[in-house]
Amino acid sequence: MNLKGIFYYLGLFCFPISFLSFLNILYSSYFDYFLNINSYIITLIISLLVGLSFFLIGKKSDKKITFYEQIILILLIYLVVSILISIPYYLSNYQLIYIDALFESFSGVTGTGFSIFDNVKYLDPTLLLWRSSSQWVGGLYFLIFLFLFFSNNQFNFKLTKLVFSDDKSPNLEENIRKISLRVFIFYTFLTLLIFVLFTISGIRLFNGLNLSTTLISAGGFLPTNSLDQIIKTTTQEMFLIFSFLISMLNILFIYNLFAEKNFFKKQYEDLLIIILITFFSVLLLLFIKDLDIFHSVIYVISSVSTSGISIGKIDENFSLYLLFLTIIGGSIISTTSGIKAIRIYILVKASFAEIIKLVKPNNIFNTNIFYSDNKINNENTKLSFIVFISFFISLFILSGVLLFDNINFESSFKLSLLTLTNTKASNLYGLEPIDFSSLLTSSKISLIIFMTIGKIELISIFLIFKKMFFKS
Repeated sequence: MNLKGIFYYLGLFCFPISFLSFLNILYSSYFDYFLNINSYIITLIISLLVGLSFFLIGKKSDKKITFYEQIILILLIYLVVSILISIPYYLSNYQLIYIDALFESFSGVTGTGFSIFDNVKYLDPTLLLWRSSSQWVGGLYFLIFLFLFFSNNQFNFKLTKLVFSDDKSPNLEENIRKISLRVFIFYTFLTLLIFVLFTISGIRLFNGLNLSTTLISAGGFLPTNSLDQIIKTTTQEMFLIFSFLISMLNILFIYNLFAEKNFFKKQYEDLLIIILITFFSVLLLLFIKDLDIFHSVIYVISSVSTSGISIGKIDENFSLYLLFLTIIGGSIISTTSGIKAIRIYILVKASFAEIIKLVKPNNIFNTNIFYSDNKINNENTKLSFIVFISFFISLFILSGVLLFDNINFESSFKLSLLTLTNTKASNLYGLEPIDFSSLLTSSKISLIIFMTIGKIELISIFLIFKKMFFKS
């Protein structure tokens, strides 16, 4: 295994944490928030030392790493970056034990939104900014992983090739700089766009900044106890819906809108998601009397985008309906989790194809994905099926673990489903407020593991074990 090559790239991914620490130091100094400033100074120093150490170890190594090594690199990035981000939580004045600090950190980096803090209203503003920043950088890293590593031709289980044709050079070292910069520019632009919209609508700058970093990463951390305290007008609700769309559609959607000639033919995945959102929103309006149309769309779009933050409350009879919407997920090239709509479409269409073959063996079945030139092949179907099965295997394993923590079956099932879809545990899904700090250490570790699995998918772990124990 090319460990030095892995360390080289791991070091590069540590440096953005140093930059975030520096920003928080500036913010603390400018607004006289000196309560936790030492924790950010310590994080800056440690992240620089760790990053430089890994970078120098791998500087003169072979920079070409295999797909299996890339998956190991992603896991190490999640681990090391989460440890670095946990430092300000642990060193804060809120007396968190380290497992709680690490839990908060992983929840942010994976965009899940589970929080150790019961009342964020009284948190230090710099720590609120740190929480939302952890989501933002986690979303950025995940998009880079999608473009760089998960687009592998041999194991394209994310199916990125169906919605994105890359022009990667054979030199990974050069490519990682080019792709990372491109993703950073798009990601930052969309974040600023959301921030400007919220500012125009009358949301105070601090809340708008935190909310924009949360929404673009499909995260669940809020700067207040409830989104109702921020979103109060119809205009703000409209901008909230637009922000959800930005995060759940292909990150290149706006760019392609102006750059692609056959836009509607190539953005079939995003059009499918919009159709699904419209359909499920109409269903809610039909079944719930006096439901506001904007609230209906927000409930559905928050679930499909795997964010889970929302305004108001919904009848608990429909909580399971919204819960299963989180399984769908947004675009493949987005920060959302879930099985993904395109995979579900492939499974449904492939199933119909098999049924038609049995009934009419000589019939020619159209395998095109919508009206695009892309066709569903056996490899797409197999990978979609494996992901679907592995998702529910993970669901049952985690539910079983949580049952040992005096959590009833319904709550453990819902919490497990939200964990695997990296969705905030909110009242949208009929869950009573969960005190994550009171959970057993085994439950917290299990949630951390499956939050990460929910992001990179269980098939990644299967591939690593296959390489380790069944070498071909």
